[in-house]
Amino acid sequence: MPGTQLCTEAEVAALVHTFYARVRQDEVLGPIFEAHIDDWDRHLSKLVDFWSAILRRTGRFSGAPMPRHAALPGLSAELFQHWLKLFRENAAALANRAMGDEACAMAERIAQSLWMGYQISRDPDAVPSALAHR
Repeated sequence: MPGTQLCTEAEVAALVHTFYARVRQDEVLGPIFEAHIDDWDRHLSKLVDFWSAILRRTGRFSGAPMPRHAALPGLSAELFQHWLKLFRENAAALANRAMGDEACAMAERIAQSLWMGYQISRDPDAVPSALAHR
């Protein structure tokens, strides 16, 4: 169960920073992120707040990720799956296994939600498809 006992703020920050360092170096995802993020320090700070709110229930995040993601051109199920694969690999390297497991479960939900919302924003009359579980 998420909460302040699950992990520390330092662990959340490490999760976010190591993961997005990896994303930035990834040949598939790196160019997409680099094309849309102009201030990485600010973005990483928001992401730390986002994951702190999810994993520690801090309530620090305020924002609406869905519209920002829905506005991106050319996303696909494969890109979301690739993001999840990198996330799982990153989380598997964490010393705090409970945190890694919870973060992966939440990442799955987030990716599913963003992918569904993305499809609906593109074609509101079509039935969106879920990401395949891998």
